[in-house]
Amino acid sequence: MTPFFDVRMKGFRDRAEAADVVRLLDARTAPLPGEPVPLYQAAGRVLAEPVVAAASVPGFARAAMDGYAVRAADTFGADAHNPLPLVVVGEARPAKPFLGTVQPGQAVRIMTGSPVPAGADAVLMAEVARPEPDGRVLAVEPVSPGRHVGRVGEDVAAGRGVLPAGRVLRPQDVGLIASVGVGTVQAVRRPRVALLVTGDELLPPGSMPEGHRIVDSNSPMLAALVARDGGDGLPVQYLPDRYEAVRDAIRDATASADVVLVSGGSSVGAEDHAPRAVAELGELAVHGVALRPASPLGVGILRRVPGCEGERVKGAGGRSAGPAGSPSPSHPHTLPAFLLPGNPVSCLCGYDLFAGRVVRRLGGRGGELPYRRVTLPLASKVVSAIGRVDYVRVRRNGEAVEPVAVSGASILSTAVTADGFVLVDRDREGHAPGEPVEVWLYD
Repeated sequence: MTPFFDVRMKGFRDRAEAADVVRLLDARTAPLPGEPVPLYQAAGRVLAEPVVAAASVPGFARAAMDGYAVRAADTFGADAHNPLPLVVVGEARPAKPFLGTVQPGQAVRIMTGSPVPAGADAVLMAEVARPEPDGRVLAVEPVSPGRHVGRVGEDVAAGRGVLPAGRVLRPQDVGLIASVGVGTVQAVRRPRVALLVTGDELLPPGSMPEGHRIVDSNSPMLAALVARDGGDGLPVQYLPDRYEAVRDAIRDATASADVVLVSGGSSVGAEDHAPRAVAELGELAVHGVALRPASPLGVGILRRVPGCEGERVKGAGGRSAGPAGSPSPSHPHTLPAFLLPGNPVSCLCGYDLFAGRVVRRLGGRGGELPYRRVTLPLASKVVSAIGRVDYVRVRRNGEAVEPVAVSGASILSTAVTADGFVLVDRDREGHAPGEPVEVWLYD
């Protein structure tokens, strides 16, 4: 365990490499256990176990068209000038089969989805059949054997793996699962994420800025990011810049959360108490990353404290935006905490590159960034410095991209006007105009 060094009013002695932080997080996180989820709530969830078909779909030969079940050979040679008559001996409807056997020269009126009767091997479409008043039907086109008949197991064969573990379920996946008789799936439990916001200057969303106080923009952004990554955000807690309040809120969050996010209080200011609190409650594994923005980011491994209730934070000086969650029963004895800088762009960057990776991995989604990637040339240069990773907001300029003109870590509007971002490797001083770069698109 690294000894705690208090950086307040002193500065960082060193900063961890971004790649080393990622390796640390990957080594210390794994998907949460599965839980039963009803199909109506399963879209967007991640399968913890594969789904295997216990039955074939369809389980019987079924009509793919409205028309007549026939013996194909009885229609050979039929055309508009030489219609071939067939005697209609019955009818088949969905779930109401014709119980007899189709003999040569016979036909059974049939509806889409109905069982094809014994003796028939094709369906003559209604569009190429002419009913006659005497109970016969005239075939005006031939039909080949097997035509318009869905065979047993055509959609899903019994015993086949329908969907693998790790699949993020789409609406059509849920429908297919239902078709094989499954009503509940085992899905990876959604990670529960505590959102703690520090700062005496902050007002909750919905407030108007007043005097020297500003409205918290990080918590609604973080809540949306957590939801995007498959997490379950717990009610936001607002904390004063007081060590005991910050420490107690982090401690209490361990009773119900799988991940703790602390917004603000992670840098070198006199009121930045979160690093010390995390060190007291577990291990401050990382404090300071060679990254711009988000260099004050911290990563902690907290000891879970059973029996704490989130509402105790209010007694420690905190304000809750909702009721506390119940304890999490299935995570081990430790959990990760992320100390995210208070500057909004730094917060976004730190979440996406590190905290979001853990939320996604815990939820079974893998750690990769959830953004579409494209390779585009630069319209103008990007400047960086060797020894750090740069998160550069860019916007499209025709078929190229260029860095946004204003790039301060506190200017959240630059991430809104930007179309995406470029990550400049620590070994580069930047990229020249015309150079192709990989762009992660915010959309």
